[in-house]
Amino acid sequence: MDYMLMPLRRYADFSGRAQRQEYWMFMLFSALLYMAVAVLLLVLAASVDLPPAGKSNGASTAMLAGMGLIVLLYLFLFIPTLAVQARRFHDQDLSGWLVLLGFIPYIGWLVLFIFMCIDGTAGSNRFGPDPKGRGGAEAQVFA
Repeated sequence: MDYMLMPLRRYADFSGRAQRQEYWMFMLFSALLYMAVAVLLLVLAASVDLPPAGKSNGASTAMLAGMGLIVLLYLFLFIPTLAVQARRFHDQDLSGWLVLLGFIPYIGWLVLFIFMCIDGTAGSNRFGPDPKGRGGAEAQVFA
């Protein structure tokens, strides 16, 4: 649970490094939040009676409010998602600006997915110490 909430505690912190576990647990947490809101919307839609043809009722207003909730959730999670992605790139000794690859249509998500699956560099790099704690004297011999 700690790894799920760590990116929220480091909300806009683009410095340092992040393990794969931190990234993927935060993605799981985000997906669970989105699913909870979607279930809430489905329950709300099922509980509202449909109006006769040509008339409107509170259903459209409730659904609009639900969609607004999804947009607010997206806006709330946008910055921490970018920050944890940048820290994942830092863990691989790459620039955090590579997060912008995700904005390439059609293939950007795939490139980010591949990079987020790659393990970080063992030992310290220019972005800080290894979050896994690897990198004693034996790591320096093989590097």
